[in-house]
Amino acid sequence: MRNIYRLIAVAVCLLAASCGRNATPVYLDDRKPLEKRVEDALSRMTLDEKIAMIHAQSKFSSPGVPRLGIPEVWCTDGPHGIREEVFWDEWKGAGWTNDLCTAFPALTCLAASWDPEMSAIYGKAIGEEARYRNKNVLLGPGVNIYRTPLNGRNFEYMGEDPYLASVMVVPYIQNVQKQGVATCVKHFALNNQEFHRHDVDVTVSDRALYEIYLPAFKAAVEEGKAWSIMGSYNLWDGEHCCHNHRLLVDILRGEWNFDGAVISDWGGVSDTRQSLENGLDLEFGTWTDGLARNSGGSDAYNNYYMANPLKRMIESGEGDEAKVDDKVRNILRLIFRTTMDRNRPYGSFATEEHAEVSRRIAENGIVLLKNDNEVLPLLPDSVSKILVVGENATRKMTKGGGSSSLKVKYEVLPLDGLKNVYGEEKIIYMKGYSSDADEKVETLDELKAAAAECDAVLFFGGLNKKKTQDSEGRDRLEFGLPYGQDAVIEALSEANPRLAAVIISGNAVAMDWAAKVPAIVEGWYLGSEAGNALANVLSGKVNPSGKLPFTYYAKLEDCGAHAFGEESYPGITPAGDTDAAIYAADIPTEQMAKKIFKQRYCEDIFVGYRWTDLYNLEPTFPFGHGLSYTTFEYSNMRLDKNSMRANGRIKVSADIRNTGKVRGAEVVQLYVGDNEASVERPIRELKGFRKVFLDPNEKTTVEFVIDRSALQYFDAEQHCWMVETGTFTASIGSSSRDLRCKAEFELR
Repeated sequence: MRNIYRLIAVAVCLLAASCGRNATPVYLDDRKPLEKRVEDALSRMTLDEKIAMIHAQSKFSSPGVPRLGIPEVWCTDGPHGIREEVFWDEWKGAGWTNDLCTAFPALTCLAASWDPEMSAIYGKAIGEEARYRNKNVLLGPGVNIYRTPLNGRNFEYMGEDPYLASVMVVPYIQNVQKQGVATCVKHFALNNQEFHRHDVDVTVSDRALYEIYLPAFKAAVEEGKAWSIMGSYNLWDGEHCCHNHRLLVDILRGEWNFDGAVISDWGGVSDTRQSLENGLDLEFGTWTDGLARNSGGSDAYNNYYMANPLKRMIESGEGDEAKVDDKVRNILRLIFRTTMDRNRPYGSFATEEHAEVSRRIAENGIVLLKNDNEVLPLLPDSVSKILVVGENATRKMTKGGGSSSLKVKYEVLPLDGLKNVYGEEKIIYMKGYSSDADEKVETLDELKAAAAECDAVLFFGGLNKKKTQDSEGRDRLEFGLPYGQDAVIEALSEANPRLAAVIISGNAVAMDWAAKVPAIVEGWYLGSEAGNALANVLSGKVNPSGKLPFTYYAKLEDCGAHAFGEESYPGITPAGDTDAAIYAADIPTEQMAKKIFKQRYCEDIFVGYRWTDLYNLEPTFPFGHGLSYTTFEYSNMRLDKNSMRANGRIKVSADIRNTGKVRGAEVVQLYVGDNEASVERPIRELKGFRKVFLDPNEKTTVEFVIDRSALQYFDAEQHCWMVETGTFTASIGSSSRDLRCKAEFELR
């Protein structure tokens, strides 16, 4: 039995035939053109059926049309794994025993791989898991830009650069949707903080909007062909993004020709008329009526903005039913592309193959930030005793963090991964610090004494998924490490020179101790195979090849979003306050007087490395940075200038050689800068990258093509992309600050 809904539909058709009605509805035949199927189904629906289809009936589903054999829409949280089943009207887990999923690495780790192949296998595997659980909408991936390291949800996104995010998101989408599951790309748009995310009203220049914050969404729609988009909670220019006319009607549908469904974030809708007129298709809610806690009632979902209130508006003549029809069309396309596709694969769930995919992505994304004196790798034969310190060596990271929290089949912890590689007898573990203020742990003197007796020390720290760290709903309160970790790291550095600090996080953290620690690793949230992946990299079984997808600032004030006061982050109320006391006390928004936080993106287009480059600020680690256990030589950069004059495209190439002793991968990065711009532009911008794997002494040529799109900027007054003639600089290197080759070219 492939699809119960198809059987129901057949039965409905047979019944219709017995009554002398049309027995072969076009919408049931997926060999017919999609738009004919959509129009045929729509023509048979009543107003009540249309209204029912455009809002939720449970926490994660919306109704189909049983009379016509049109199935429900079933969503699942992502983007790092398939959420456990919950009760119909509750967030509480339903207690199933067959919904333990594979946890895949956080999307920051995927972005850090700088490898579209990793994105493709990620999408295929998570799409198979969603399909097996019969979900037809995966709520992800996320592509909001990393504007501030305090954003609690950065770990779900793909970094600070629009080009990197654009390239990495497309294979994910394509390969999820090959499994008959729609991606729901989120959160559209400008959802770049969790602080009062429902109430912050963003003002941003059109130039920054189009150059920084929209490109990854545009790529998701135009190249990835995403079948759905999720609106965000925040406001933009006074209008909530879940029903923002310019965002959803003018840009998404008008400029990008999006033909999928726009789905609200849960509880992100606030007005019936705007929902009708401004491009929202499907309303979901956090509570049973989408509006407030504890309202309950068997017909609570009928109180949604796009439920009975909208029906009354249509019946009274105050609203246009044709706009409802448009919403239904978009939802029908979604259903026909997924659940009602007869060629939809079966999927698979929590398999060994998926575990291997998770581990491969993790290994490709781990970033070696520093490695003085070749402290790493710790070859198993070179050590007899390793001291492992830190709560994050034994803390599960697949749970918590909000909607990305998972119920997993298993999770290999870092300490267990190390024991798998080195043997349990070589590992000594001390907690060193605790996230529980009441728990007593070892003193610094005890840690130093133990460290002095070992061949090497591995410190596992960073952040976790608690509120005010890496978590949905709250931003971080500080840039530094919590729980007194700095003092522990400094003590260990005094006791043993063979120290490596492994930071588990989805965000950059302050590292005032960086000069004292010879080896530093960014370990991300790595999913089910976290411990094995980390152990493989630390032991040298896997050569690290990840690169940072965001800037590791030396101090918070070096981030452009934090250089202009509270108007820029986190926003101010009309009275001029930030409600810091309410925020720190974690008082729910619905229990406080409604306040809109006005926020202006004062740094404009200068986000991340664009800002540090502009003001020549020295980051702890720059965008694109990541070391290897081998070394690479760049040489012989070449530009085919004739091609630019002939067709507006220029070929750029350079030779890359592995000059070390082990096989490794290098991410070769291309940056382009406009030397003669009439408007202020970044000094350089990422416009290409390639990940190449080389044996010792092996050489390859990496080639890029620069076209006019790589040279353009957005002209807000004319509302179009502009390319100016003049001289440009192309740079190729290992990071945004480690540029090995440069050459100029002219556009005339």
